[in-house]
Amino acid sequence: MELRGIQPNIVTLSILINCFCHLRQLNFAFSVLAKILKLGYQPNTVTLTTLMKGLCLNGEVKKALHFCDDVIAKGFQLNEFSYGTLIDGLCKEGETKAALMLLRMLEEQLVRPSVVMYTTLIDSLCKNMLVFDAYELYSEMVEKNIFPNVVTYSTLIYGFCIVGRLKDAIGLFNEMILKNINPDVYTFNILIDGLCKEREVKKATNVLGVMIKNGVKPNVVTYSSLMDGYFLVNEVNKAKDVFDTMARWGVTPNLHSYNIMIDGLCKHKMVDDAVKMFTEMHSRNMIPNTVTYNSLIYGFCKSGRISDVLDLIDEMRDRGQPANVITYTSLIDALCKNHNLDKAIELFTVIKDRGIEADVYTYTVLIDGLCKGGRLKNALEVFRILLIKGYHLDVLTYTVMINGLCKEGMFDEVLALLSKMEENGCIPDAVTYEIVIRALFEKGKIDMAEKLLSEMMARGLL
Repeated sequence: MELRGIQPNIVTLSILINCFCHLRQLNFAFSVLAKILKLGYQPNTVTLTTLMKGLCLNGEVKKALHFCDDVIAKGFQLNEFSYGTLIDGLCKEGETKAALMLLRMLEEQLVRPSVVMYTTLIDSLCKNMLVFDAYELYSEMVEKNIFPNVVTYSTLIYGFCIVGRLKDAIGLFNEMILKNINPDVYTFNILIDGLCKEREVKKATNVLGVMIKNGVKPNVVTYSSLMDGYFLVNEVNKAKDVFDTMARWGVTPNLHSYNIMIDGLCKHKMVDDAVKMFTEMHSRNMIPNTVTYNSLIYGFCKSGRISDVLDLIDEMRDRGQPANVITYTSLIDALCKNHNLDKAIELFTVIKDRGIEADVYTYTVLIDGLCKGGRLKNALEVFRILLIKGYHLDVLTYTVMINGLCKEGMFDEVLALLSKMEENGCIPDAVTYEIVIRALFEKGKIDMAEKLLSEMMARGLL
């Protein structure tokens, strides 16, 4: 344009700034701003907001805040969209407290907070599990006659669901309907998923009925949540029915849907059905991910089909999806349960050589297998490695080791480990106590057993 003697106007230059911001080319964007000022144009609020958004998208929220202060000091006006952009940027950086402070400062700028600002903050608080703070903010916006929309309600319903407050979630859902705010597919899916995760599948199907009655078409997320719920309450056939219904309604299952089915079938020892699902995925040109393989490997391991597991691990490698710690932990568990302890130890060494860091659960599985296989010495060696490496051990790991020691009648070591456990901030649970007390009674150590029983009762574990 300039080569042809055409001088760009403010609109053209603002478009150019927008393009550079979306391309994350902030230096060029600010060069254009300099040109705007050099040409004597006044950048408008949209242009300045675009630059702030560009900085936020680039993870430079502090620079965006400084820029905001700078333009206000120079007499430029910002609006609710400008401040909404900054609040969104702060929340995305995990700076919810700073975003709340900015909201409180708006009154000084004579800018009325918007529903978008409040919803952004409510969403951030919910994601940080601060649901009651989020609800207070919701109450505040209602008091100020800033009316919540479907996104506000959906966000807050999600928050109540993730903290297990389903009654409050349902209350909000009913409230939005009474206020003639129509739930969308996202709202319905949040509530259905929340109910299913709490095993309230019957209530979830009732919500599905309301959804269909309101003319909102269920999607793949809806059906996937229901399948997951039915597996959780051990209603496998109903989970299968939902999968089939999905296809009849013209909804194509995605990778997540297949993963739910394969995982659920494997956990219910229906591995052959899971394999059929896996084959069906291939026929649909759907590429399995690590979750898919791990679910199937878990199923094969529980069925003792070690050769099938090894074939799948080879397939994973060929597809460029290397097995992870979950994969190998399942295999170590299966080898232990099939009395292949030497192979389990060998595999444990192999995964370390491959640069895969075993987690506490991997160690626990191996310790448990070695204890049950009469290899207490090896189990203690593995347990000591855990302590030397400074892993934070949970009650399960300690209990597994204590169980192994109890079986060998090594009660001095058991009591020492119980003491060590508490020193490390891990409190024995009812299972830990029951294992030790039962073993003491079996070995005729009545006084020691009764002492621990009294301790257990004093802690409210009985």
